[in-house]
Amino acid sequence: MRAVVDQKILAERRLPIPEADAKAHCLQVAEAIAAKIKTNGPISFAQYMDMALYAPALGYYCVGTEKFGAGGDFVTAPELSPLFAESIADFCVKEFADAKNNTILEVGAGSGRLALNLLRALRERKKLPNNYLILEMSPDLQARQRALLATEEPELLERCQWLNRLPDTSLEGVIIANEVLDAMPVSMFTATPSGFLEKTINTADDNFIWETRPPSPPLLEALTELKIDFAPGYTSEINLNIKPWISSMAAILQRGAILLIDYGFLRQEYYHPDRSMGTLMCHYRHHAHTDPLILPGIQDITAHVDFTAVGEAAESSGLKVSYYGSQAQFLLKHDLLGSMQRLAKNQEEYLQLANQVKILTLPSEMGELFKVMILKR
Repeated sequence: MRAVVDQKILAERRLPIPEADAKAHCLQVAEAIAAKIKTNGPISFAQYMDMALYAPALGYYCVGTEKFGAGGDFVTAPELSPLFAESIADFCVKEFADAKNNTILEVGAGSGRLALNLLRALRERKKLPNNYLILEMSPDLQARQRALLATEEPELLERCQWLNRLPDTSLEGVIIANEVLDAMPVSMFTATPSGFLEKTINTADDNFIWETRPPSPPLLEALTELKIDFAPGYTSEINLNIKPWISSMAAILQRGAILLIDYGFLRQEYYHPDRSMGTLMCHYRHHAHTDPLILPGIQDITAHVDFTAVGEAAESSGLKVSYYGSQAQFLLKHDLLGSMQRLAKNQEEYLQLANQVKILTLPSEMGELFKVMILKR
């Protein structure tokens, strides 16, 4: 499977050449996926993406490489600025106002930076939650999150509890998922004059290749329910994990809110005729490209979020969509500019924070691409 790290292919895509250890790991992941294909035949893209990202001790999110920030593959809002957490703290304080038992559950805490800055902001407001739960499936990321808190705020560490599955009991408070839904495995499809084909992954000539087959019954049902007349050749993706994931969150939320922040669109825009190649993207060392069949295990693979699907799943699970808007709108509504004034100790810090505000809110940066949806019970 050496074609997955072929220097000529990477050069054509203007991607950095992996170092020796990264290359060796990539080949190990590729061989594991190829072995599954050899045993079971072509696999769905969702299976491929799941293995590339989450295979124990192999997947991108399960191994000890830096992923977030300047030294990783991409930058998230919590890494960019503490102001992001300040606005979420303002939201949480309002949600906690009438609650007796305040709990925060953060799903997929990344580097731990959001947890750290959010706890700091809530401490400043004298509104620390009774419990800060972190649902993190990656042992490596769990260790990194613990280390960050232990180094920078050891007194806040005792308030945190790490989980590798959802709590057994219901909670009252806020569930936060920042850039979680976009990393869920998606199914790929292509429209034809007579219906749909599912895009699958096979191997040939020491490489992964795309193939097609009739869609699985769950995929066909989901595509039929979209009620969209796709033009022949239209290719995109659909996340079949959203509905069960929202259902599982709703099952543990006794009272409170689920705060979802991610890049995506409502369905009409998501499946716009002009977006005929879908939204799938890969991120490797701050280079974005559209080929998920190279660099498995050492690059991120994402797809935008269909927020209409999120809202439908919420309503079917007994939740109410209380807010949907851009990240810029949400942050400004929750005292982003006031936080900038409070945190700036001098003119230099003020200018730094002002630049961070621009990146968080401008339409050409994160402001419009990222959306916020709040689900409540």
